[in-house]
Amino acid sequence: MNTKNITRVNRGAGAHWVGDGFPVNTMFSYDTQGPEISPFLLLDYAGPANFEPADKPRGVEKHPHRGFETVTIVYQGEVEHSDSAGNSGKVGPGDVQWMTAARGIVHEEMHGRAFTQKGGTLEMIQLWVNLPAKDKMSDPRYQEILSDSIPVVDLPGGGGILRLIAGEYNGIQGAARTVTPVNLWDMRLKSGHKMDLSMPEGHNTSLLVMSGKVVVNGAENLGAKELALFSREGETISLEIQADSVVLLMGGEPIEEPIAGRGPFVMNTNEEIRTAMNDYAYGRF
Repeated sequence: MNTKNITRVNRGAGAHWVGDGFPVNTMFSYDTQGPEISPFLLLDYAGPANFEPADKPRGVEKHPHRGFETVTIVYQGEVEHSDSAGNSGKVGPGDVQWMTAARGIVHEEMHGRAFTQKGGTLEMIQLWVNLPAKDKMSDPRYQEILSDSIPVVDLPGGGGILRLIAGEYNGIQGAARTVTPVNLWDMRLKSGHKMDLSMPEGHNTSLLVMSGKVVVNGAENLGAKELALFSREGETISLEIQADSVVLLMGGEPIEEPIAGRGPFVMNTNEEIRTAMNDYAYGRF
């Protein structure tokens, strides 16, 4: 078996707030792990956190992005989006928002109004996906992927289900349109089962355990809010499920280009970052 070996395990990521609505743990970032995680740039896991009822929605008010995509997966709660390209929408449990900022967009992400009034538990993922240089200044794009449109696959032996947000599994295509080859699998795994999953040779791959307990490749125990990074070499990842688990498996073809980033802008050179800052300051997004 051609195994993808574990190269790093991230545990106990530092918690911080994004705006006043999203208490997050940053599970990986291009600042420290760029080549290991490409084409991904950042993974924030928000919650689970309880919010009391309120009159004013919490969240992140208007802010810019350029040069990459944001992927928001909602597990609990509700988020409303609006942007300078005229897109708006609401995503709830099971839904995904895939926003391609590309040459520049200004948007806001706030708790849904109904969720704000009722209060409740918020749990979500935000993943940043890089764009190749040739696509960084393309037109922005927005995909609202509702839960019902995401293919659901039964895993072998009754081991659970796989929601195919992006990529391919056993010939089935995922719901999202991606710029570069990306697999994004949201899985619910049942205790007592074992399984082998395959990711392409040469792709960077990472596995986040959101809840439960999983033994990876027969050796590494992962619990809640723990993430494993894997070698590009190999294809197979073996899992032994020791408790009912929610797991996110991510893989993609690396983008072998320089990364220059500052806050909400990720480009290839510092000059491009300065241009992005000026364009935003002068209202060119």
